[in-house]
Amino acid sequence: MRGSVAIIGGGVGGLALAGGLHRSGWTVSVFERAGGLPTVGTGLGIWPSALRALDELGLGTVARERGLVQPDGAMRRPDGSVIATLDVARIRRRHGEGVRLLSRPALLGLLAEALPAGTVRFGEAVTDPPALTESYDVVVGADGIRSATRAAMFGDRFPLRYSGVTAWRGTVAMDVPAGGETWGRGRKFGLTPQAPGVTNWYAAVAAPEGFRPREGDVAVLRRWFGDWHDPVPAVLERVEAAGLLHHDVHMLPALPSYVRGRVVLLGDAAHAMTPDLGQGACQALIDAVALVNALVACSDVASALARYDAQRRRPTQRMAAMAARASRLAQVRHFVGVRDAALRVALSFGPPA
Repeated sequence: MRGSVAIIGGGVGGLALAGGLHRSGWTVSVFERAGGLPTVGTGLGIWPSALRALDELGLGTVARERGLVQPDGAMRRPDGSVIATLDVARIRRRHGEGVRLLSRPALLGLLAEALPAGTVRFGEAVTDPPALTESYDVVVGADGIRSATRAAMFGDRFPLRYSGVTAWRGTVAMDVPAGGETWGRGRKFGLTPQAPGVTNWYAAVAAPEGFRPREGDVAVLRRWFGDWHDPVPAVLERVEAAGLLHHDVHMLPALPSYVRGRVVLLGDAAHAMTPDLGQGACQALIDAVALVNALVACSDVASALARYDAQRRRPTQRMAAMAARASRLAQVRHFVGVRDAALRVALSFGPPA
């Protein structure tokens, strides 16, 4: 089957879908409200399953070349003692390769390179997604956690839920020997290499929704994490308010379907999850490939969207539930010994790849 598709949102999932459908002979239009691709952004871990999705889009080799190989990491306590280790070699043995680290701008740039000029219509917000079905065979809501497409499909029946965590993230100009996370009481701090001379960092704290520190973001981060083990203090010394992002972490309850008529959701619009497993971008890539394959293989749109929904809704909702459990574990303030034991057990089974 070939046809026309309107994709609302030019993020990871939207651009991946656009590239896959363009390669398959579809007429593609991407509506992106931003004025252009971002030039700054934090790092993403591209796990083996997502790398295989990029292979199906013809972009896997380039992604591997541009990405850093993730080194081994560790879960630590604030004093630096190890709770558990992330054995990247074990991931390679189980899945044939490890994890590549790419910044969000680098991944979006790679996906955009596969599209003809003019495919992405920057600066165009869509206020009535279902109305596009008058002009296109399929309308795809890839418009993120606060999806207007999802709202048009379900109204206010499935509001976002606050996870209990507020988070900060950014990059600093320094190298770290390895990534990893440090878990305190209701707080954690993470580091990943992003590029030579650039480190991605993030901090998550259990707090009431809407929490904003009176003393300012940088000051409160240094107060909360400044006496943790190296290199956390050195990273915080390089953090500047201008390059720092702070937001409450929300998640989406399980939807009864990702499809309504000829309108379909993918990525965060369908299954926004907490970032604890690092799977948001990965699942969006896998969604995109599954939807491409369904639209190409089936003889009509209804069958294709039903196939996509059957293939992706339950796996992504299971992943979201796993991420939510990991988020709750990170919020533990008491019985941290029990928490640490649970972490070791979880990592012994290996992260989703």
